[in-house]
Amino acid sequence: MRVVTIGGGTGLSSLLRGIKHLVPEKISDLTAIVTVADNGGSSGRLREEMQIPAPGDIRNCIVALAEDEDILAKIFQYRFSNGEGLKGHSFGNLFLTVLTKIEGNFLDAIEITSNILNIKGKIIPSTDEMVDIVAEFTDGKVIKGETQITEYGKQLKGKIKRIWMEPGNVKAPEDAVRKIMEADFIILGPGSLFTSIIPNLLVNDIREAVLSSNAYKVYICNVMTQYGETDGFTASEHIKAIHNTVGKPFINAAIVNTTIPPDDVLRRYMKENAEPVVADAGNISRMGITVYAEDLLDTGTYARHNPEKLTFTLLKVFKEKALKRTA
Repeated sequence: MRVVTIGGGTGLSSLLRGIKHLVPEKISDLTAIVTVADNGGSSGRLREEMQIPAPGDIRNCIVALAEDEDILAKIFQYRFSNGEGLKGHSFGNLFLTVLTKIEGNFLDAIEITSNILNIKGKIIPSTDEMVDIVAEFTDGKVIKGETQITEYGKQLKGKIKRIWMEPGNVKAPEDAVRKIMEADFIILGPGSLFTSIIPNLLVNDIREAVLSSNAYKVYICNVMTQYGETDGFTASEHIKAIHNTVGKPFINAAIVNTTIPPDDVLRRYMKENAEPVVADAGNISRMGITVYAEDLLDTGTYARHNPEKLTFTLLKVFKEKALKRTA
């Protein structure tokens, strides 16, 4: 079974950390296609100063897929807390930057780093070119840059009218397109809707490949809304935003969480203007999408997916689809 995941941020790395244990027994070929449009933090600084695609989400996914998240993986995630020029940077971001400069190629740097950490799968950026995402809000304001979009969205409670990429003619790596076309399953999310998932689909080659692929397409909805992006969005509205971006419906199944976080966790998130995403399964079903509405919540201080629960639900999706194919 060949699986392609598409996204970015902590959501995608959390998913990969769970499903890597299905390789190679259940998943023969696992690929993560990752956004490089991040312009904040260490990634943003390196992107601006060194003129390379943002390495942060790539680094997180490489570490998540490491066969053994031992000391080497911890080194790659180490973040410098002081030091002129070093403060705020993670070692892994610097490592990828140095390799890109030595090899002259971002894709080769990712491949070498992946081999060093002996990852269970393949990481490919949705493009290896310098890109920015641009959003038009309902008030007519046009904002450029992932971080700036989120910050402006907080003023309007996430009222994004449309979103696009600049430059608009960037190419996807050939390997990314090939993996999508050969996939049995394509998984979108979890992750920030407008700044982690959708940016990948703004790359024309990726969008066309996803729409053309015969793969079964699964969307994993976030547990919580995101302040400045998806304020008040239900699960079905997340899906509609994706479909509106690509221009047509294509998602076959949706995985949504039904469990409300504990009160103490909920209060902390509500202070940040985030709330549980309403799992409006009926609306999703009426869109012709198969719904898997389940308890996916992790324990602890964060309202996020439990990797094991999510993996178990995905196995259910894989199995039911396989049964339909043989019926």
